[in-house]
Amino acid sequence: MATSTPVKHAWRALLSLGIITGALFGINAIGVAVGASSWAPALALDLQGGTQIVLEAQTTDGEQISQEQLNQAATIIRQRVDASGVGETDITTEGGRNIVVQIPGAADEDTRNRIEASAQLQLRPVLFVSGQVSNTFIGEDGNATPYPQPDPTLVAEPSTAPSNASDVAWITPALEAKYLAFDCADPTNDPASEPHDQPLITCDQDGTGKYILGPVEMEGSSITDATFGLDQKTNRWRVNLAFDSAGTSTFGKISQRLYGAQPPLDQFAFVLDGRVLSAPSMNGLILDGKPSISGSFTQESAKVLADQLKYGALPLSFKVVSSDTISATLGSQQLQIGLITGLVGLALVCIYALFQYRVLGSVIIASLLVMGVLTYITICILAWRMGFRLSLAGVAGLIVSIGFTADSFIVYFERIRDELRDGKSITGAVEDGWGRAKRTIYISKSINILAAVVLYIVADATVKGFAFTLGLTTVIDILIFIIFTHPVMQLLSRTRFFGGGHPLSGLDPTALGAVYRGRAQFRAPVAASATQGKAAKASRSRGEAERRQTIAERKQAELTEGRAGSKSATTTVNKPSESKGGDN
Repeated sequence: MATSTPVKHAWRALLSLGIITGALFGINAIGVAVGASSWAPALALDLQGGTQIVLEAQTTDGEQISQEQLNQAATIIRQRVDASGVGETDITTEGGRNIVVQIPGAADEDTRNRIEASAQLQLRPVLFVSGQVSNTFIGEDGNATPYPQPDPTLVAEPSTAPSNASDVAWITPALEAKYLAFDCADPTNDPASEPHDQPLITCDQDGTGKYILGPVEMEGSSITDATFGLDQKTNRWRVNLAFDSAGTSTFGKISQRLYGAQPPLDQFAFVLDGRVLSAPSMNGLILDGKPSISGSFTQESAKVLADQLKYGALPLSFKVVSSDTISATLGSQQLQIGLITGLVGLALVCIYALFQYRVLGSVIIASLLVMGVLTYITICILAWRMGFRLSLAGVAGLIVSIGFTADSFIVYFERIRDELRDGKSITGAVEDGWGRAKRTIYISKSINILAAVVLYIVADATVKGFAFTLGLTTVIDILIFIIFTHPVMQLLSRTRFFGGGHPLSGLDPTALGAVYRGRAQFRAPVAASATQGKAAKASRSRGEAERRQTIAERKQAELTEGRAGSKSATTTVNKPSESKGGDN
């Protein structure tokens, strides 16, 4: 006999579940092999501790710092950190001029650069460049002698008004003397604070080149997007920029001026926080507003720079006041309490399932276990790929999801039982109950997902973990409902124990009161000749059926019984009398 279509569907669904589970474990195993993932979920600040970095806003002219500027800077820093994949980061303003950044775990160098860098990008033309970065020369005695500081009497103003930012007239005797005395290794030199409308003496980030640059011609605020990628020609990482319409027009004019000029006047420099990132030559006209920055980038450093430029420069300059390791605010004890609470809730759900549904409750327990496995491995993968970290609020979301998940299965089982009370077979009740239950469950779960999404968007960082785990478990709940719970019921309904309606199966039609024939119509009572045990069993079945009636059905049943009673009485009264012989 050929296998029925529902059975084939059930086995295909269970096979899909096995493939999905194996794929998730395989993905995480790859992450563990490369040292990027773990078999344990990453914990947030409240459960693990981390690093606290305090940034203090700096002003050169004593200008008052507004709260709006601090909030804007905090937003940009949060965007940078989120782009790096570090989740559950807490960023707040403090004292009117400080920003406090708390990161779970230890902060690596790239993460610190994302936080501390102002990311003020400038485009300046190159006026002069030299590979001699020291500020010394060989004197007559054969020893290295530092160049003297510029004489105040040297001319500091151009002899003729420069026609553009690339005009060498900007290089005055005073500027040339300052260039010779400039030491790239001196940490007190801060080119980032120099005026934008004046030439700039600076070095590249590697300290291998010293530049004289013209005034700023473009700001980083013109950047609309920044990406990173590998240059196929040079096999080097680069950062690709995209300017807005005004920036595209300005850069097009710059490229027209620099293209064909004599070196180094054909170069333009990308200056980040006062240091030259790259100073490429203009080898062609760039009119589409999409230049690229090349340099000694690694994949990670190119990504960091792209994220910094994408989200914009900080409105203020900041100095790192302190960088400390902080302990967990809640600790392992609270985590243990949360886990124990979850286990207690799970145990109560299991006890209720077995009490209410007999052996059928084991399907609920198995579904919860499968869901737990998928949720656990998914959280491990998300910690690796998205930086998700499990907080105490997230643990609370997992605990709440146990009740929501059990509710889905209860709705399904009650629909099956309703179909059995209608007089359908167990296999038919499983299929029809599935059709009725899934619509209810889909509507319910969509509301849960919508609530989780809204809560995640509008809530602060302390509540986002709850919303995320609630939404994640709801999606997994729907998946388990489709590819595990229903297929298992399809297979169990065709076994002798469940399909035969064993009293302990939870699908016994008699125990469920399967005497329902139509709206407000029931089987006739059991004959008086029935045994006492059967009569009692029938009475319990009828009582169960009556308890399952709606108010409308109950009223209709009473009305029908009343009509039947009136008809019987009328028949008795109007029955003709029998004639008796001898009356005459």
